[in-house]
Amino acid sequence: MPCAETGSARIARGVSGDWMKILVTGGLGFIGSAVVRRLVRETGHEVIVLDAMTYAALPEAVETCASSERYHFEKGDIRDPERVRGVFETWTPDLVMHLAAESHVDRSIDGPGDFIQTNIVGTFNMLQGARAHYDSLSGEARARFRFHHISTDEVFGSLGPDDPPFTETTRYDPRSPYSASKAASDHLVRAWSETYGLPVVLSNCSNNYGPWQFPEKLIPVLIAKGCDALPMPVYGQGDNVRDWLHVEDHAEALVLIATRGRPGESYNVGGAAERTNLEVAGAVCAALDHRFPDRAPHNRLIEFVPDRPGHDFRYAIDFSKIEKEFGWRPRRLFEHGVAQTVGWYLDQEDWWRRLLATTDATRRLGLPAGAKSA
Repeated sequence: MPCAETGSARIARGVSGDWMKILVTGGLGFIGSAVVRRLVRETGHEVIVLDAMTYAALPEAVETCASSERYHFEKGDIRDPERVRGVFETWTPDLVMHLAAESHVDRSIDGPGDFIQTNIVGTFNMLQGARAHYDSLSGEARARFRFHHISTDEVFGSLGPDDPPFTETTRYDPRSPYSASKAASDHLVRAWSETYGLPVVLSNCSNNYGPWQFPEKLIPVLIAKGCDALPMPVYGQGDNVRDWLHVEDHAEALVLIATRGRPGESYNVGGAAERTNLEVAGAVCAALDHRFPDRAPHNRLIEFVPDRPGHDFRYAIDFSKIEKEFGWRPRRLFEHGVAQTVGWYLDQEDWWRRLLATTDATRRLGLPAGAKSA
């Protein structure tokens, strides 16, 4: 039976007010799993996860959902159009939240082909599956259906130090294979809306951080390196700026956008926390100093490394549209959120070391998978 309707559940109801079947692609990923946990925990919606179980899949992140009769898992690759079509036919979802993507910029530089296939071809397959499904609907079911495409602020390119933040109408200017592939997927989504009438909504987010992030992204890497007293790498001189958004705040925004967003509209989601990479490293070091005062100061471990090719200087998000329409704004202050995140990773050390030991991330990042902090 559905759980009791909480205040969060009421705001997550569909446009018709009915409970919905929500298909979440990439639901075992970092952001996707946060969305799934929120949907299962705080709404009565039925949740179907479609995930290819690649290296970045985190089944542990949704273990708390597995016992719910409203949670269902389908292993499948969005690059396989027959598999996508079968999932639509089996579950007939009311809402699609499309998060499945390759997302690590460094990997896109080393091997762009996977990003083209997953982010562009995979999104095409999802749109075609959604279109066929939508065309089969009528009445209230057709009026209720939505396709929510989740994207990144990186599609907008790079800002100068005094430029205003990105808005929903900022011109696209991607600079990496990753951001170019996401920009292409955004354009496909809009084209399917304009050409075929598919009811879509888009969102573009700033840099996410928090629990369950795969330990090859900046903050988990800094934590892992700091745990072993290894050099903590920062690109260039550490002056690149990002707007940092806690993943749980993002998940809250995504549920609002998916269930209340206006078809054809896009919404920016930011963390109101612009920080240089050096400031991010400093916040991680401060949290490690608090946890391990005998090893302080950890900032002595910060090491500048050669910059990433085509490294965008600054991203910043204007999220006034979602704040005005839905009353959403980020709840977590960055330094507090980072301290909580560091504590979480230290408490989950066995998990991320085991994960690193079974992927190529250990070799790529120079992390000793078997070592443990005292």
